[in-house]
Amino acid sequence: MHIFLVFILLGSFIACQQKEKNCTNFKTGTFTFEALVGTELETTTFIRNDTIEIDYFRGKADTSSIRWINDCEYIVKKLNPKNMAEEKAVHIRILNSTNNQYTFDYAIVGQTTRKKGTATKVK
Repeated sequence: MHIFLVFILLGSFIACQQKEKNCTNFKTGTFTFEALVGTELETTTFIRNDTIEIDYFRGKADTSSIRWINDCEYIVKKLNPKNMAEEKAVHIRILNSTNNQYTFDYAIVGQTTRKKGTATKVK
């Protein structure tokens, strides 16, 4: 009986520790993302609807297509790439979320090295 009680308590504890993942709240809107570029902290603002994302970085706008794989994963591909590196699509997975933020990881399609980031929904 004591073993059964331990398993129930352990299961309840693990269930309470799972992070929220409400991906549909982040399919559309205006977001910011901060990243360290060299020694500078840079901010990118992007506006996303269901199929298009417009990024604003260092005063320039760039448009990408969005293809949703499921509610929490999508592929981003620049519509007007300026070089070979920009022609590569990026796979993004939302890992968890709060009311106005989500943590994600991303990698160039076909590569295994993934990086992480956090985006904040501002609108």
